[in-house]
Amino acid sequence: MKRIKGMIVAPFTAFDCDGAVDLSKVERQSRFYKDNGIAGAFVCGTTGEGSALTMEEKKALFKEWAKYRSEDFLVIGFVGGTSVLECRELVQYAQACGLDAVAMTAPYYQKAASVKDLALTVAEVASAAPELPIFYYHIPCLTNVYFSMYDLLREVDAIVPNFAGIKFTFENMMDYQLCLEFKDRKYNIMWGRDEMMLEALSIGAQAFVGSTFGYNAPVYTEIMNAFEAGDMKKAAAIQLEACKLITYLGKYGNGAGKAFMKAAGLDLGPCRRPFSTLTDEQFASMQADLEQTPFDQYKCVFKQ
Repeated sequence: MKRIKGMIVAPFTAFDCDGAVDLSKVERQSRFYKDNGIAGAFVCGTTGEGSALTMEEKKALFKEWAKYRSEDFLVIGFVGGTSVLECRELVQYAQACGLDAVAMTAPYYQKAASVKDLALTVAEVASAAPELPIFYYHIPCLTNVYFSMYDLLREVDAIVPNFAGIKFTFENMMDYQLCLEFKDRKYNIMWGRDEMMLEALSIGAQAFVGSTFGYNAPVYTEIMNAFEAGDMKKAAAIQLEACKLITYLGKYGNGAGKAFMKAAGLDLGPCRRPFSTLTDEQFASMQADLEQTPFDQYKCVFKQ
């Protein structure tokens, strides 16, 4: 797989007022992201409420998002991780749709007992479509699987020929750097903590996956530009602004991300349980808070 550079957005899944997946929003979402310098989409993942979607809904989303992929806009489909058979079915469907790659996480209920067992699980899923690149999604705060990713790379490197890399959503910078440099940067190791972009850049990160890119991509573009220009003081100051904006996600709960999207001009509907959609009063309060921040300065906008 080609070397990935820049921001890959983790899109929210749009639902209509009755709670059904709203495929009609995907074209507008993709255009919104492309207009703001986003290099691709990681669909049906954590931000996309993938664990709350049915198999048929995931397939429908894969098929719809595939329409908007291009050489400059990759689409990676998250297939899950709990059921190997379901993952294999989704991998095959993703290949048939023409997605660029898929991703899976560790089984998080009945867990692998060792790194080798996890690698064998990845291999079994990957073998469903041997020519389709597959990523491992490392997010131990949700899976409670804390194996070293450097150890996983050493295992999968020998048995998964279509392994493409890792979406690394964890704060272990030592493990991350070891993965980055594994076999002369053989794999795409995509950083997944938006609030720590600068830290990752400082040790060589080139690819990033994040939910906040969907509505605040310009702030991260400025961080990367300042870093490339060698202005670390400016980059750190802008990263601080990004972190301050992220604190409001904690204040308003797991429905805040979609509310941020709405504030940026793209209403993607309600959340599914167990997430909670912000009430009108909560949304008004959040907007009042955002008025005290540079949110409008850094929010994504349509070019026309």
